[in-house]
Amino acid sequence: MHGLVSSNFRKNSSLIVNAYIPHLTEFRTRLIRSSMVVFGLFLGLFLIDESLYTIFAKPLLAQLPTGSSLIATEVTTPFMIPMKLAFILAIFLSIPYLLYELWSFMAPGLYPQEKQKIRPFLVGSTLLFYGGVAFAYYIICPMALSFFARCAPAGVRVMTDIQAYLDFVLRVLFAGGIAFQVPIVTLALIKSNVVSIAQLEHLRPYVIVAAFVVGMLLTPPDVVSQILLALPMWGLFEVGLLLAKST
Repeated sequence: MHGLVSSNFRKNSSLIVNAYIPHLTEFRTRLIRSSMVVFGLFLGLFLIDESLYTIFAKPLLAQLPTGSSLIATEVTTPFMIPMKLAFILAIFLSIPYLLYELWSFMAPGLYPQEKQKIRPFLVGSTLLFYGGVAFAYYIICPMALSFFARCAPAGVRVMTDIQAYLDFVLRVLFAGGIAFQVPIVTLALIKSNVVSIAQLEHLRPYVIVAAFVVGMLLTPPDVVSQILLALPMWGLFEVGLLLAKST
């Protein structure tokens, strides 16, 4: 009896493993392709790292007073920071391809109606993420950095470390990309019948407060960045409600 149970267990285990092997093989193949795309973009960006960091630092350099500049306070910083920036930008630029590989892996397991519902949200989320990053780079960063530069006490020369600047800007850019997902989240909640349009309209005051709280958590600890992120989140929430009403 024990031998029969053991034989059936091995047989069932073998069937399960054989059923998942093709999926694991496909996942590995897509993971390798995705890694190669990210690595290729990283190498291409790193070869122009000097001009790349200059472009990235443009919002701060435009706001610095005469005589101020970016500085490196550690020995390895001039080499490691451009490399870090190139790697992060490589991932950022490869997001559409990474999502394509993820979608191609998951799509065969979805029903046609599920594909029709998910695809617009996936495309819209990607576009809004890039839009949020662009908004943060061209609007939030220059205004916040201008505010900080003007707040320097008399006699103090602003000399920002390149690592601190990179961390600050990346955090603001990431916050902008996440904040611009508000219409997608709003539509998803309504379309999935988690909440109704009337309920969200009733909760509008709480949403506004939540936008400022999220702005506080996602951005560096300054009022300017928090307000500049919270106001678009509120506006995008209203956009999500309008889209839900029109669809």
